[in-house]
Amino acid sequence: MEITDTIQIPDDELHFTFARAGGPGGQNVNKVSSKAILHWDFAANTTLPAEVKDRLRRHHGKRLTGDGLLVIQGQRHRDQAKNIADCRDKLRQIILQVLHPPRPRKATRPSRGSKLRRMADKRRQSERKAGRRQPGAGE
Repeated sequence: MEITDTIQIPDDELHFTFARAGGPGGQNVNKVSSKAILHWDFAANTTLPAEVKDRLRRHHGKRLTGDGLLVIQGQRHRDQAKNIADCRDKLRQIILQVLHPPRPRKATRPSRGSKLRRMADKRRQSERKAGRRQPGAGE
């Protein structure tokens, strides 16, 4: 499976299991196992760089099992082959998402104008609430 020009995942690392899917399909959903479940041992993969694996572990840790398998389910379609393709697409999108490190956030400060607008809004709100008070309630 090709992710980019330089990164490929061997097909023998991807293992599929199948189950009955929910959703539309009429009586067919009770008979056919069209839901595809992709299991990928990404810790044993040698084609992904270590920093990409770390980002994958951090961002998609909920998809990992205790054994280090990445699990992706596809049950959007009624056809098993389409669900397999859907799982492969999801895996490709996940890897592309964590392929490049995020840009570091630069700390910024609020501008003078935004501070003045915030203080003016607070003053207006205070005056509005002060107008709702009962006369003599502050004494």
